[in-house]
Amino acid sequence: MERKRLFEAGDAVATFTGQAGIVVSAEVFAKIRNSLKEGKRPGHYFAPGCCHNPDYVIQIPVLFEDGTYDVMRAMNIKRTAGLPEEKRSYLLKLINNLTG
Repeated sequence: MERKRLFEAGDAVATFTGQAGIVVSAEVFAKIRNSLKEGKRPGHYFAPGCCHNPDYVIQIPVLFEDGTYDVMRAMNIKRTAGLPEEKRSYLLKLINNLTG
C-alpha cells in the first residue's frame, strides 16, 4: 500500500517568507545533501537525525533558488503556480548538474 503524499518531486513551492524552491525526490535529496549547503531557513526541521528519510507529508526536501536545500515542515511551505520559468529552469539545471 502506497502512502499518500502532500507534495511530489517537481512541485514548485514557496516559503511563508516568499523564497521559491522545488521539491526534490529522495534520490536527488541524497545526492544534494552531500554537495550543497543546508539553508537553515525558518520552518525547517532541525532535530538531529530526523530528516534522513523525508516522508513528503510532514517532512519535505526542497531545493531553493539560492542553491541551498532544507527539509521543510509542510505547514511552512505552499504550492505555487507562479514560479517564473527562469527560476524553475535554473533549479532543474542545478539538479541535473548535481545528479550527473
